[in-house]
Amino acid sequence: MNSKKKGKRGELELARKLREYGYDTRRGQQYSGIGGDDVVGLDGIHIECKRVEKLNIYEAIRQAVRDAKVDEKPAVFWRKNREDWLVIMRLEDWIELYREWEAGMWLENKKQH
Repeated sequence: MNSKKKGKRGELELARKLREYGYDTRRGQQYSGIGGDDVVGLDGIHIECKRVEKLNIYEAIRQAVRDAKVDEKPAVFWRKNREDWLVIMRLEDWIELYREWEAGMWLENKKQH
């Protein structure tokens, strides 16, 4: 299978998987090799979808960083054959997301007590 077809299949697969979790995701619009978002629908996250057996992780995250909008956290979603999907992010972006989650959990726990 050529890499463009496999890439498209990976994007469709990932969008479908994220919909299973309740997110309204779809494959982004990409025409004539002009850049675009691989998968859209996760607010604040730029998804770089990779469906390959071997991945240069640093090149993939550089691409995600380069393509992300100012208000988006870049993330690489990657899966190889017969394996689970993985999400790769820079530590500083993950920490920011975790702190936001942690603060929300703290507020939620406080409301319950």
